[in-house]
Amino acid sequence: MMKMMDTHSHIYLPEFDADRGEMMQRMQDSGIFKVLMPNIDHSSIQPIKNLQQEFPHLVVSAMGLHPTSVKDDFENELALCYQELKSGNYVAVGEMGIDLYWDKTHFEQQKEAFRRQVNWALEFDLPLIIHSRDSFDEIFELMDELWNPALRGVFHCFSGKKHQAEKIVEDYKFLLGIGGVITFKNSGLAAEIGNIALEHLLLETDAPFLAPAPHRGKRNEPSYLTLIAQKLAETKNISPQKIAEITTQNALNLFNIKTQ
Repeated sequence: MMKMMDTHSHIYLPEFDADRGEMMQRMQDSGIFKVLMPNIDHSSIQPIKNLQQEFPHLVVSAMGLHPTSVKDDFENELALCYQELKSGNYVAVGEMGIDLYWDKTHFEQQKEAFRRQVNWALEFDLPLIIHSRDSFDEIFELMDELWNPALRGVFHCFSGKKHQAEKIVEDYKFLLGIGGVITFKNSGLAAEIGNIALEHLLLETDAPFLAPAPHRGKRNEPSYLTLIAQKLAETKNISPQKIAEITTQNALNLFNIKTQ
């Protein structure tokens, strides 16, 4: 059985309240031995802590402020995240970034929150988990402004173009998070990342969102990571086992996770 890590999954959300135990079992039965849970805002901090306590060997967490939660009160939200990061219980800063898909009203605040969280990554020596929906150019501008060779991380749920993928892995040395989108019939993602070496890729589900085919449109969950690995294996013309090995090692290295 393939052993893999789901590097981005919101399994603490209410969508899993009815059957979380069974979902966690299916996950383990599928060979998923670790899940990274990124924070969204103040409302998700306690649910993440609760799961961390309940499944300490199966989950790790990231702390940050999601761009769609950046509103007028974003300073308060950031203060809560910063307090949490000081506890030392988190493996990354995130999910942070810029989102210009849903709402551009707070774009300036999103940029300020981005800058602040990049500084946290440097302060705490943690990788970043970057959300980049409809915002690659804006994020590249910020990255160039804030650049420090010590920065590292992943562009979560990458669904951009070949030149964007190349810029991320070559200029910033960041990884690409590959999720269910690669299985969508007309996404074109497989072609866009065709020449990106496996050493630059992570696997993720973004559960409960973006379920891979044939579950598209339904609730996503970590056990579906195997479908993403299989699709990437077809794309790269190598075995799913090799995909699992390399992307999992990438994840363990990036998030500094020790396995027993």
